[in-house]
Amino acid sequence: MEMRQVLSSELEKMMTENENIVVIDADLAKPNGVMNLRKLFPERAFDVGIAEQNMASIAAGMSSYGFVPFITTFTPFATRRICDQIAISCAYAKQNVKIVGSDPGISAEFNGGTHMSMEDIGVLRSIPEVVIFEPVDAVQFKAALPALTDYHGVVYIRMFRKVIGDVFPADYKFELFKASPIQEGTDVTIFTSGIMTQETMVANETLKSEGISAEIINIHTIKPIDREAVVASAKKTGAVVTAENHNVIGGLKSAVCEVLMEECPVPLRAVGVQDQFGQVGKMDYLKEVYRMRAQDIVSAVKEVLALKK
Repeated sequence: MEMRQVLSSELEKMMTENENIVVIDADLAKPNGVMNLRKLFPERAFDVGIAEQNMASIAAGMSSYGFVPFITTFTPFATRRICDQIAISCAYAKQNVKIVGSDPGISAEFNGGTHMSMEDIGVLRSIPEVVIFEPVDAVQFKAALPALTDYHGVVYIRMFRKVIGDVFPADYKFELFKASPIQEGTDVTIFTSGIMTQETMVANETLKSEGISAEIINIHTIKPIDREAVVASAKKTGAVVTAENHNVIGGLKSAVCEVLMEECPVPLRAVGVQDQFGQVGKMDYLKEVYRMRAQDIVSAVKEVLALKK
């Protein structure tokens, strides 16, 4: 199932059960999969036009009256364009706003560099009390949405829009502030998020064939990060690789490094965008350009293992 279909179907269920949940979009309801909610809930699904700052401010105002607003737009417009509104109207004012940013990082593809937010996690990580969540697959996203809705506060959901292969089984149990272990290992830990989790699983097949035992942990809630899981695994393996669809400055790598520097310094290598802007291209091409393929994860593992020795 497409991730946007998960968003739509789960919002429909929750809006049926809770009349305080509302959806606000900025002229992108169709690509983000929530257009049908306008027909089902015409008094609780709104289009404010291409006015994202206004969208965030409306959401903050509705939250102050007890509503639970979900705002949806492409990732750059859900973060850097409305940063001040998120910081002041939503977070500082302690409102209960859920922000869905779609097409993160290189998944913007042909929309190109202007629509490729390589910095959105970094922008919002610096704002106090904002929770940042990035789902891996449809299974995890479906399990997470009720918990994200029940949590009172600003939540940023970094959503890949389209179909992506499942990593987790159908009976997967989600915990909002706990990392999700995927595989135990002894030689190296790979902390991974979003679409890079699937790439990590491909890399793992090569690592296994070469006798390398990788511990794979999905960090879905990047802020607040599961410090206990990061430290425990780093102490166990003594070497770390991070894999993310984001600038290696400000995102998952930075969050992991902050924890390790304070509690368990170990060698680390990062796979992700190396402080560059985006460009037009298909995902496979962009993964090659930005060195975000499975083989790049394998190379990073071998580099960090050499440092460990």
